[in-house]
Amino acid sequence: MVEVLDRFSSSSTRSERERGGKRLHLPRVLHLINGEVFSGAERVQQLLGKRLAEFGYDPIFACLKPGRFAECCELRPEQIWSEPMRHRHDLGVVTRLAQRSRDAQVRMLHAHTPRTAMIASLITRRTGIPWVYHVHSPAVRDSTRVIQNWINDCVERLSLLNVHRMITVSKSLRHEMLRRGWPRKRVVSIANGVAEQEPIFAIDRIERTEWNLGMVALIRPRKGIEILLESFREVCRRKPNVRLDVIGGFESPEYESKVRSLTQNIGIDHAVRWRGFTRDVTSALRELDVLVLPSLFGEGMPMVVLEALAVGLPVVATRVEGTPEVVRDGREGYLAEPADVTSLAATIEKTVEDRHAWCRMSQQAWARHREAFSDTRMAQRVAGIYDSAIPRVEARVAEAPRTKVAPHAKRLGRFLVEA
Repeated sequence: MVEVLDRFSSSSTRSERERGGKRLHLPRVLHLINGEVFSGAERVQQLLGKRLAEFGYDPIFACLKPGRFAECCELRPEQIWSEPMRHRHDLGVVTRLAQRSRDAQVRMLHAHTPRTAMIASLITRRTGIPWVYHVHSPAVRDSTRVIQNWINDCVERLSLLNVHRMITVSKSLRHEMLRRGWPRKRVVSIANGVAEQEPIFAIDRIERTEWNLGMVALIRPRKGIEILLESFREVCRRKPNVRLDVIGGFESPEYESKVRSLTQNIGIDHAVRWRGFTRDVTSALRELDVLVLPSLFGEGMPMVVLEALAVGLPVVATRVEGTPEVVRDGREGYLAEPADVTSLAATIEKTVEDRHAWCRMSQQAWARHREAFSDTRMAQRVAGIYDSAIPRVEARVAEAPRTKVAPHAKRLGRFLVEA
């Protein structure tokens, strides 16, 4: 770990030479992503796309399921490759991307999902290009679909046999990967980060009696919105001056219909506003007084919590995986127990009891982000992983004869699913 982080000086030197006016050919890193949505993991990818050049790398993104990422990422057009898989078992994408990687002189592959991990593993076996894997959430608990989780976990395990390094977004995820038997030297924890922002003017709200809560997410069952709505009903009974904004698209029309029906059935539809998907999360957060994230499981390190801290917005969240590593109970916000209506309701009520205490939390939230969760720091540490991997792996590949694809790699295609 120390060796990886000590290599930042070479990245900084490259960056300084580029800023000095010399046009350098930076080593290219190909990020393999799904690309059909634009949520937390995609915002990590977007920020790496914007920041890695500062530390000596030229990031490119291959979208295997084109969609909102290309529309919303605000990266240069030449940074986006559209390589849609024609069907779930389309391994022709390996051949296409292997050739494009050779032509573009790609030096490193960086995968972000079980699906893209499988593709990266197979490309590496064809080309010798090393790859790293970004663990954004535990594959075995990524959704409420048990069979799909199990298949994705199998794909991930088989794919990672030839990975150079795994980057987990939180310490809790790193501990999980270690428990699953991966060597300590191959698993590195790099916290997510977001750009610095001007804080909200909390003192200007000191006299307000109305409270505007908000949930910002890709709305799906593991995000716990049903628990939030049930809790919000209890809060509204005692505090009628509280409103809730739900910001983000739904996983499916059927799920949206189910959740909206629940809101009407429990009698809180008058206090809930459905705002849909937005590209400008920061502006949406500035309109809130409190971010509420009632996740049940599957949170590596939620980006929306970091974005809330960046503008000085206090957070109410649940004690799941990486979230307590960001929000310290009673300082930047409060933590409730997952899947517990009573606990979440009590935590929300405690947050909206006192505007003076809320102002102090706002200041601590903004300071917490600047102290530990900047996008620059995240990109710098990821570049450090690249620095350590490329020379060492390329030297080993140059010395060894190219091997055929192992039998386990051929089996991966049979497991390809939505990931």
